[in-house]
Amino acid sequence: MGSCKLFVGFIFAIIFLTGTHQTTAKKDKRIHIYQLQKGNFSMKFTNYGATLISLVVPDRNGMLDDIVLGYENIHDYKNDTTYFGGIVGRVANRIGGAQFCLNGTCYKLVANDGNNTLHGGKVGFSDVIWSVKNYQNDSQITFTYNSFDGEEGFPGNLTVAVTYQIIGTNKLQIKMVAKALNKPTPVNLASDTYWNLAGHADTGGILSHRLQLYAQNYTPVDSNLIPNGQIRSVNDTAYDFRTPQIIGSRIHELPGGYDINYVLVNSSKGKHLNKAAVLEEENSGRWMEIWTNQPGIQVYTANNLNRVKGKGGAIYRKYAGVCLETQGFPDSVNYPKFPSQIVNPGQTYQHTMVYRFTAR
Repeated sequence: MGSCKLFVGFIFAIIFLTGTHQTTAKKDKRIHIYQLQKGNFSMKFTNYGATLISLVVPDRNGMLDDIVLGYENIHDYKNDTTYFGGIVGRVANRIGGAQFCLNGTCYKLVANDGNNTLHGGKVGFSDVIWSVKNYQNDSQITFTYNSFDGEEGFPGNLTVAVTYQIIGTNKLQIKMVAKALNKPTPVNLASDTYWNLAGHADTGGILSHRLQLYAQNYTPVDSNLIPNGQIRSVNDTAYDFRTPQIIGSRIHELPGGYDINYVLVNSSKGKHLNKAAVLEEENSGRWMEIWTNQPGIQVYTANNLNRVKGKGGAIYRKYAGVCLETQGFPDSVNYPKFPSQIVNPGQTYQHTMVYRFTAR
């Protein structure tokens, strides 16, 4: 087992978190940095939010770049409003009206996005300290968290484990497992990583990236980005990425940019993985393929970034990165026609995604 504290590229003070939201975390639990590396494929994490803070891969000429957006220090992660690299939940994405009803009981959640709940509430899973186990610095790390009954308004106790694992020499697998202990509860976990295949500090952003999505439909939203319950074809819209398209080619047709859930083709919620997306950056030659067992993928083009100070002195502006978040449909708890996110006691939620990186 390798060192549990690696500070290369980041200066993170080992500090204690304070605040009433740390009910389930021991007060002496500290924040650390962890690294996985195999050859020239490497990544770093922190147990604050089970967060991916860097991922370094070569371009077609062998030049290494960090291709995920992030912060320079833990203070910025603690005060983050972007969710850079964090595991978001208990329910990722939005829940309209910050409420839902289940088995005759209605639950009022913490609203943190106007009148709605976003990424689990004011203090979601990306804002708590996780425990660490099975850390092997050349292959994998597992973060665990025990979510208590009533946390951010959600019912029931829930155990969560997220494992990051290097597969081969160029694949990252993220496996999320959750178990409801005593009450039915919605679960929809996601990795909120912002990608820029040219390098996180590239000032050109991601508008020139080419994206392909294995999706024929999307879930339309209202002005507050809450789904209206419909599933609509991408045909003849700016949402059509069935064939590879430059992200910026039609972004002007949308209010602000992309922030929408796509319905994946041949999606399943079992063990079988299906290809969800391919992202390409021409200058570096980097490609990223995403495979998942989830029914949806949220595409977000960092529309709200406004001179955010990132790691290494980088300044992130609008469209500096793109999120490709495999997950269940947003607001599924309020739309029975959407794939259910309810996990009953004795059942296990499993969400797996694989990222494959190449350069051509």
